[in-house]
This record gives sequence, structure tokens and C-alpha cells, in this order.
Amino acid sequence: MVMSKPAPARPSEAEIWAALAEVPDPEMPFVNLVELGIVRELGWDGGRLQVTITPTFAACPAYEVMQTDILAGLQALGLEETEVLVRHNPPWSSEWISAGARRKLQAAGLAPPPRHQGDLLTVLMDPVACPRCGSEQTSLRNSFGTTPCRMIYTCNDCQEPFEMFKPL
Repeated sequence: MVMSKPAPARPSEAEIWAALAEVPDPEMPFVNLVELGIVRELGWDGGRLQVTITPTFAACPAYEVMQTDILAGLQALGLEETEVLVRHNPPWSSEWISAGARRKLQAAGLAPPPRHQGDLLTVLMDPVACPRCGSEQTSLRNSFGTTPCRMIYTCNDCQEPFEMFKPL
């Protein structure tokens, strides 16, 4: 009689989310893809795990790195059959960034996006606080920062340049 090995147990949803929370954002490795709201949902198609993501921009240059890192993180958990699906509807919103990620952005010298609840015109007119000294005496220098999701400001008090994560 030939004994076959039992199939490995499927990781729990909590274990999968925990593994995904270890995947850093390629452009800001101090925050992960879950707390940025990029990883949207998990689902199973038979024995294949499907992870749905919504990148910050439709043409996000870091998409392939995110996909590779997600697959590697899930393989480390023992999941060999995985697929990353991209969904652009609804589009990613900075409202999806967790409170913890907002604190990490500020600690890294990057002004977190203001909460806007869909009213982008109002928040774009609000003063932006310097993440270093807290002053709201800041000036927009460029609407395009080092990545498509950032803007460049200068603090008029401490004279330090900084980026703000765009409210989207």
C-alpha cells in the first residue's frame, strides 16, 4: 500500500494578510502595501489564491515590483498557486491609507495626504504642515515630486524642502 502525503493546510486569511503586510511599498519601503490600501482583497479560485490590488496610479511604474514581491511573500507562506489581479475601479484613494501609515509617512519627512472624503478641491487649498517642524507656512514648489503620487513643498519657517503624498 502506497501512503500519500496529506496536502498542506491552507493558511488562514489572517496569516495571508499578515504575510502581505510584510510586503513593503517599492518606493517607500517604510510602509507596506496593505497599510497603503493597495492590497484590496483576497479570494480563492479553486486552489489558487487571488490577491486584488489597486495601484496608486493606473500606470504605476512600481506595479511589476509589487506583483513580484507579493508573489514571493505568499510563496514564503507556502502558497505556490497565486495570482495578482489589478483593479482600477474604483480608483485608488489616499483615503485608504491607514492611520499608522500616515504616521510613518510623517516620521519619514513626507507630509501625509489630508483626509478629504471626496472633496479634493477644498483640501488642495488648505495649508500643508511641514512634517519636520509642523509649521503651516509652506509653499508649493512643484506639483510633481519624485514619484507621480507626490508634490514638492518648502517650509517657509525651517526652510526645509519636503514632499507631500498627494490627496487622491
